Amino acid sequence: MRLTMVSLDDAVVARLEKGGKRYEILVDPELVEQFKVDPDSVELDNLLATDEIWHDARGGERPTEDKIISTFGTTELHECVRIILKDGSIQLTTAQRRQMIADKRQQIVTEISRTAIDPRSKAPHPVTRIELALDELRWNPDPFLSVARQIKDAVKVLRPVIPLSFETIKLAFRVSGSAYGSVHREVRSDVIKEQWLENGDWAFVVEIPAGMKGEYLSKVAKRDPNTEVKELN
Repeated sequence: MRLTMVSLDDAVVARLEKGGKRYEILVDPELVEQFKVDPDSVELDNLLATDEIWHDARGGERPTEDKIISTFGTTELHECVRIILKDGSIQLTTAQRRQMIADKRQQIVTEISRTAIDPRSKAPHPVTRIELALDELRWNPDPFLSVARQIKDAVKVLRPVIPLSFETIKLAFRVSGSAYGSVHREVRSDVIKEQWLENGDWAFVVEIPAGMKGEYLSKVAKRDPNTEVKELN
Protein backbone atom coordinates (compact mmCIF):
# COMPACT_ATOMS: atom_id res chain seq x y z
CA MET A 1 0.00 0.00 0.00
CA ARG A 2 1.38 3.40 -0.98
CA LEU A 3 1.88 5.67 2.06
CA THR A 4 2.95 8.80 0.24
CA MET A 5 2.81 9.82 -3.39
CA VAL A 6 4.46 12.66 -5.21
CA SER A 7 2.04 14.80 -7.22
CA LEU A 8 2.27 14.85 -11.00
CA ASP A 9 3.11 18.55 -10.84
CA ASP A 10 6.12 17.92 -8.58
CA ALA A 11 7.29 14.73 -10.31
CA VAL A 12 10.25 14.64 -12.68
CA VAL A 13 10.91 12.32 -15.61
CA ALA A 14 13.45 9.51 -15.37
CA ARG A 15 14.35 8.44 -18.91
CA LEU A 16 16.18 5.50 -20.47
CA GLU A 17 17.10 5.40 -24.17
CA LYS A 18 17.58 1.80 -25.29
CA GLY A 19 17.16 -0.11 -28.54
CA GLY A 20 16.13 3.03 -30.35
CA LYS A 21 13.23 3.55 -27.96
CA ARG A 22 12.65 5.89 -25.06
CA TYR A 23 11.25 4.66 -21.74
CA GLU A 24 10.10 7.06 -19.03
CA ILE A 25 8.72 7.00 -15.50
CA LEU A 26 7.47 9.86 -13.31
CA VAL A 27 9.28 10.02 -9.99
CA ASP A 28 9.77 12.01 -6.80
CA PRO A 29 13.02 14.03 -7.25
CA GLU A 30 13.90 13.85 -3.54
CA LEU A 31 13.49 10.08 -3.39
CA VAL A 32 15.50 9.70 -6.61
CA GLU A 33 18.36 11.44 -4.81
CA GLN A 34 17.96 9.10 -1.84
CA PHE A 35 17.79 6.07 -4.17
CA LYS A 36 21.09 7.01 -5.79
CA VAL A 37 22.75 7.12 -2.36
CA ASP A 38 21.10 4.01 -0.87
CA PRO A 39 18.70 2.10 -3.15
CA ASP A 40 17.53 -0.23 -0.37
CA SER A 41 16.29 2.70 1.73
CA VAL A 42 13.62 3.73 -0.79
CA GLU A 43 10.19 2.15 -1.19
CA LEU A 44 9.69 2.25 -4.95
CA ASP A 45 5.91 2.57 -4.64
CA ASN A 46 6.51 5.86 -2.82
CA LEU A 47 9.04 7.03 -5.41
CA LEU A 48 6.65 6.64 -8.36
CA ALA A 49 4.01 9.20 -9.28
CA THR A 50 2.24 6.63 -11.49
CA ASP A 51 2.45 2.85 -11.78
CA GLU A 52 3.26 3.07 -15.48
CA ILE A 53 6.20 2.92 -17.86
CA TRP A 54 5.86 5.30 -20.78
CA HIS A 55 7.45 6.09 -24.14
CA ASP A 56 6.38 9.68 -23.48
CA ALA A 57 5.20 10.31 -19.92
CA ARG A 58 3.91 13.83 -20.57
CA GLY A 59 2.23 12.85 -23.82
CA GLY A 60 0.67 9.67 -22.42
CA GLU A 61 2.24 7.27 -24.96
CA ARG A 62 2.74 3.75 -23.52
CA PRO A 63 4.97 0.95 -24.83
CA THR A 64 3.49 -2.46 -25.57
CA GLU A 65 4.14 -5.35 -23.20
CA ASP A 66 6.31 -6.99 -25.87
CA LYS A 67 8.47 -3.86 -26.12
CA ILE A 68 8.93 -3.79 -22.34
CA ILE A 69 9.94 -7.47 -22.26
CA SER A 70 12.37 -7.09 -25.15
CA THR A 71 14.03 -4.09 -23.48
CA PHE A 72 13.98 -5.05 -19.80
CA GLY A 73 13.58 -8.83 -19.91
CA THR A 74 10.58 -8.55 -17.58
CA THR A 75 7.30 -6.72 -17.10
CA GLU A 76 7.76 -6.52 -13.33
CA LEU A 77 7.39 -2.81 -12.60
CA HIS A 78 9.92 -2.45 -9.79
CA GLU A 79 12.64 -4.25 -11.72
CA CYS A 80 12.06 -2.00 -14.74
CA VAL A 81 12.12 1.07 -12.47
CA ARG A 82 15.46 0.03 -10.97
CA ILE A 83 16.98 -0.37 -14.45
CA ILE A 84 15.70 3.04 -15.58
CA LEU A 85 17.03 4.75 -12.44
CA LYS A 86 20.37 2.93 -12.63
CA ASP A 87 21.09 3.31 -16.35
CA GLY A 88 18.96 6.30 -17.35
CA SER A 89 18.95 10.02 -16.60
CA ILE A 90 16.72 12.46 -14.74
CA GLN A 91 15.01 15.15 -16.82
CA LEU A 92 14.54 18.33 -14.79
CA THR A 93 12.89 21.52 -15.88
CA THR A 94 15.07 24.62 -15.61
CA ALA A 95 13.12 25.74 -12.55
CA GLN A 96 13.35 22.33 -10.87
CA ARG A 97 17.09 22.07 -11.46
CA ARG A 98 17.67 25.61 -10.24
CA GLN A 99 15.71 24.99 -7.04
CA MET A 100 17.38 21.64 -6.31
CA ILE A 101 20.84 23.14 -6.83
CA ALA A 102 19.99 26.08 -4.56
CA ASP A 103 18.69 23.78 -1.82
CA LYS A 104 21.70 21.47 -2.02
CA ARG A 105 24.11 24.40 -2.08
CA GLN A 106 22.52 25.88 1.05
CA GLN A 107 22.86 22.58 2.90
CA ILE A 108 26.54 22.34 1.94
CA VAL A 109 27.32 25.94 2.89
CA THR A 110 25.54 25.58 6.23
CA GLU A 111 27.38 22.38 7.06
CA ILE A 112 30.78 23.90 6.25
CA SER A 113 29.97 26.94 8.36
CA ARG A 114 28.93 24.70 11.27
CA THR A 115 31.90 22.35 11.22
CA ALA A 116 34.89 24.31 9.86
CA ILE A 117 36.82 27.19 11.42
CA ASP A 118 39.36 29.78 10.34
CA PRO A 119 42.60 28.30 11.76
CA ARG A 120 43.97 31.81 12.35
CA SER A 121 41.10 33.13 14.48
CA LYS A 122 39.68 29.75 15.59
CA ALA A 123 36.24 31.16 14.72
CA PRO A 124 33.67 29.74 12.28
CA HIS A 125 33.36 31.30 8.86
CA PRO A 126 30.02 33.14 8.39
CA VAL A 127 27.64 31.53 5.91
CA THR A 128 27.70 34.67 3.76
CA ARG A 129 31.47 34.52 3.39
CA ILE A 130 31.34 30.94 2.15
CA GLU A 131 28.46 31.74 -0.21
CA LEU A 132 30.29 34.72 -1.71
CA ALA A 133 33.46 32.68 -2.20
CA LEU A 134 31.53 29.93 -4.01
CA ASP A 135 29.87 32.59 -6.17
CA GLU A 136 33.26 33.99 -7.14
CA LEU A 137 34.54 30.49 -7.87
CA ARG A 138 31.39 29.72 -9.91
CA TRP A 139 30.92 26.44 -8.06
CA ASN A 140 27.56 24.70 -7.84
CA PRO A 141 26.68 21.23 -6.58
CA ASP A 142 25.19 18.32 -8.46
CA PRO A 143 21.50 18.16 -7.44
CA PHE A 144 21.59 14.36 -7.21
CA LEU A 145 24.81 13.74 -5.26
CA SER A 146 24.83 13.61 -1.47
CA VAL A 147 25.77 16.59 0.70
CA ALA A 148 28.51 14.58 2.44
CA ARG A 149 30.17 13.68 -0.85
CA GLN A 150 30.02 17.22 -2.23
CA ILE A 151 31.28 18.96 0.90
CA LYS A 152 34.69 17.51 0.05
CA ASP A 153 34.51 19.01 -3.44
CA ALA A 154 33.40 22.40 -2.10
CA VAL A 155 36.17 22.47 0.50
CA LYS A 156 38.74 21.60 -2.16
CA VAL A 157 37.80 24.61 -4.29
CA LEU A 158 37.39 26.91 -1.26
CA ARG A 159 40.75 26.26 0.42
CA PRO A 160 42.83 28.41 -1.96
CA VAL A 161 40.67 31.46 -1.11
CA ILE A 162 39.43 30.74 2.43
CA PRO A 163 41.53 29.09 5.16
CA LEU A 164 39.54 26.13 6.47
CA SER A 165 40.28 23.75 9.31
CA PHE A 166 38.11 20.88 10.48
CA GLU A 167 39.52 20.57 13.99
CA THR A 168 37.64 18.95 16.85
CA ILE A 169 37.49 20.16 20.44
CA LYS A 170 36.51 18.60 23.76
CA LEU A 171 34.12 20.41 26.07
CA ALA A 172 33.50 19.37 29.68
CA PHE A 173 30.02 20.18 31.02
CA ARG A 174 28.40 20.03 34.42
CA VAL A 175 24.61 20.26 34.56
CA SER A 176 22.05 19.75 37.30
CA GLY A 177 20.59 16.28 37.65
CA SER A 178 17.11 17.66 37.00
CA ALA A 179 18.23 18.75 33.52
CA TYR A 180 19.74 15.36 32.66
CA GLY A 181 16.89 14.12 30.46
CA SER A 182 16.58 17.17 28.22
CA VAL A 183 20.35 17.70 27.96
CA HIS A 184 21.12 14.04 27.35
CA ARG A 185 18.73 13.90 24.40
CA GLU A 186 20.68 16.72 22.74
CA VAL A 187 24.24 15.54 23.39
CA ARG A 188 24.19 11.75 23.70
CA SER A 189 25.67 11.07 20.26
CA ASP A 190 28.73 13.22 21.10
CA VAL A 191 29.40 12.13 24.70
CA ILE A 192 32.75 10.39 25.16
CA LYS A 193 32.81 10.39 28.97
CA GLU A 194 30.21 10.90 31.70
CA GLN A 195 29.89 10.74 35.47
CA TRP A 196 27.30 11.32 38.17
CA LEU A 197 28.64 13.56 40.95
CA GLU A 198 27.94 13.19 44.66
CA ASN A 199 25.65 16.24 44.72
CA GLY A 200 23.46 14.78 41.95
CA ASP A 201 24.91 16.83 39.08
CA TRP A 202 25.73 15.14 35.77
CA ALA A 203 29.20 15.74 34.32
CA PHE A 204 30.07 14.79 30.76
CA VAL A 205 32.63 15.42 28.02
CA VAL A 206 31.79 15.79 24.33
CA GLU A 207 34.02 15.87 21.26
CA ILE A 208 32.63 18.05 18.45
CA PRO A 209 33.78 20.04 15.39
CA ALA A 210 35.35 23.29 16.59
CA GLY A 211 32.98 25.33 14.44
CA MET A 212 30.01 24.03 16.41
CA LYS A 213 31.25 25.30 19.79
CA GLY A 214 28.99 28.35 20.00
CA GLU A 215 25.93 26.45 18.82
CA TYR A 216 26.64 23.66 21.31
CA LEU A 217 27.10 25.97 24.28
CA SER A 218 23.81 27.68 23.46
CA LYS A 219 21.74 24.53 23.20
CA VAL A 220 23.02 23.10 26.50
CA ALA A 221 22.63 26.42 28.34
CA LYS A 222 19.08 26.69 27.01
CA ARG A 223 18.20 23.49 28.86
CA ASP A 224 20.14 24.35 32.04
CA PRO A 225 21.00 28.05 32.54
CA ASN A 226 23.35 27.09 35.40
CA THR A 227 25.53 24.93 33.17
CA GLU A 228 29.26 24.97 33.87
CA VAL A 229 31.59 24.34 30.94
CA LYS A 230 35.26 24.45 30.07
CA GLU A 231 37.28 23.56 27.01
CA LEU A 232 39.82 20.78 27.53
CA ASN A 233 43.29 20.92 26.05
